[in-house]
Amino acid sequence: MPSSTRRPLRAIQQIQIGRISSTEDQARETLARLVAAGFEGIELNGFMTRPTPLIVRALTRVAGMPVGGGGRLDWPRLVADAGLSVVALHEDLGTIESARAEVVARCAEFGTRNVVVTGMHRFDYGDEEAVARLAQRLTVAGHAFANDGLRLLYHNHTAEFRRLPSGGTAFAALLEQTDAEAIGLELDCYWAATAGADPLLLLDTFGERVRLLHLTDRGSRVTGPTMTPIVKADSVELGTGNLAVDPIIERAIALQMEAVILETHKNWIDGSPLRSAEVSADVLRRLLPS
Repeated sequence: MPSSTRRPLRAIQQIQIGRISSTEDQARETLARLVAAGFEGIELNGFMTRPTPLIVRALTRVAGMPVGGGGRLDWPRLVADAGLSVVALHEDLGTIESARAEVVARCAEFGTRNVVVTGMHRFDYGDEEAVARLAQRLTVAGHAFANDGLRLLYHNHTAEFRRLPSGGTAFAALLEQTDAEAIGLELDCYWAATAGADPLLLLDTFGERVRLLHLTDRGSRVTGPTMTPIVKADSVELGTGNLAVDPIIERAIALQMEAVILETHKNWIDGSPLRSAEVSADVLRRLLPS
């Protein structure tokens, strides 16, 4: 890799380690093992770095991504002691709009300039007017953060790839209707592929607007004969599924992204999110060598 090319950091999303970071001892041990595996950064969720409402814990548990009870811990100190960089802070748009000063202060505390909107709850991505209003809200929030020295990124799931009545997807409409100077992207390749989109094509289309990358491989652990030819896909460790992991990371390097962020949502090896992360870390170290 030429010395002029800054490679992305190898990072992990906090939600993967939520259930094994409920106490300070657990969090310290977990972060130490991640660093030993080669992770250099972590992406934090605002609602996991402060006391987490019961409804949020319940909803994430139902979704198979439990956040654990670590919201009361001192995460700025924990990640600093572990030697990890905070590559971004996830926040919902409502919090960004109603408590921007608090979000700015938290970013300063964590030493990050990236704030990520993780999609909308109870939102109709098939409603063109609603999508247009969302694009306007994002642009306003992005410009406000730019004045604070921060950058706002939008993170996709699957709902953004719904078709609009006029043609095209809500994702494409959001990107077209937001100011590229105000809104960047954190592209989640797993969810894009699950929705039927091609992550490599999206990277080619949006180029340097994509500043962070979420990566989880997609496949199955099924072995032996199956009752029918249909096997359900799920998140799996990098290199064990059929997502184009190698060329995706090559594009991330070429675009000089800040971080490639692992987020294996569930379906972990032996039920262990940490063991799963360590296996994926082998691939990240190979593709993003020190």
